[in-house]
Amino acid sequence: MKTLYGIQYLRASAATAVVVFHAAERTGLHFNIGAAGVDVFFVVSGFIMMVISARRPVKPLSFLRDRLLRIAPSYWLVTMIMIAGAAVGLFPNLIIEPLHAVGSFLFIPVPSPNGGHLWPVLVQGWTLNYEIFFYLVFAAVLFAPARQQLPLLTGSLLLLVAVGSFAADPSPLVRFYTNPLVLEFAAGACLAQLWLKGMLPPKVIGLTMIVIAIGGFAAIEILRLGFDAWSCGPLAALLLVGVLSLEKEGWLPSLPILTYLGDASYSIYLWHTLALAVVVKAGLHLGVPPVVIAAAGTFAGVFVGVVAYEMVEKPIQRFVKRRRLPVTPVVSGQPAP
Repeated sequence: MKTLYGIQYLRASAATAVVVFHAAERTGLHFNIGAAGVDVFFVVSGFIMMVISARRPVKPLSFLRDRLLRIAPSYWLVTMIMIAGAAVGLFPNLIIEPLHAVGSFLFIPVPSPNGGHLWPVLVQGWTLNYEIFFYLVFAAVLFAPARQQLPLLTGSLLLLVAVGSFAADPSPLVRFYTNPLVLEFAAGACLAQLWLKGMLPPKVIGLTMIVIAIGGFAAIEILRLGFDAWSCGPLAALLLVGVLSLEKEGWLPSLPILTYLGDASYSIYLWHTLALAVVVKAGLHLGVPPVVIAAAGTFAGVFVGVVAYEMVEKPIQRFVKRRRLPVTPVVSGQPAP
């Protein structure tokens, strides 16, 4: 299956936005909308999973195996580095508790001893808890005939959100799994069906959608508005539709750097905070202006992510592919959270 460059560009942009968000957050600056890169990741993930299953049907357990082997090894490695670093005093503010650590490795939300949030040891890994949950739901609907899979997937996620909305006093775990964020996966899956059926809008409308989406994200940031899945999810979906429509019409230019960063986006997402921590600490100690620290931290985060992609993720995936049965095809690599 040919590379969908628009997907790569979105993944690269989303990963970079998250890095900038964390760099700004740690230096007292404001780029909160960068967190919406997660919304883009979730919509793209739903799109890719649906396209994969439509192009070549796969058994549910094989699907889960492939996804776990794709997601888990790099994440577990970074988590182990965090735990080892805390043990030797490199992360003095990081408290490690056995139950929380086990939950982190198993992708189960457990209250963190570092503030009580449902964050794993590697904080940004909270999105992977949603990814794995989505994969479990997706694998379950794969037992159904192909024509019923999308309605079942969408209906199941809508039902979860409805339960969370009407529950009188839901527990933190119930609130986590009934968060409207899960609907972003469904949105991506629905858009995949439009793509597969050739039902995308013409390029002029697609370009308008991109402008509206970027304008919406920009307005949220400039006006310092609150945002959540109900606002950023639709904007991310509009962005995906627009990019796909341009790609269909041959309007997307070839941008090798963005294509490569799209491939490396998962590693950038996982590893960037380690580089940020070093740069921010050094910058603050030297009295460097916050905006310079944030810029240097962003560069360092992306750079370390790229190095990890070449030296960790790619070797791990080559090893995994040699040790397992043939895997399902992918659309331009694998989605990052």
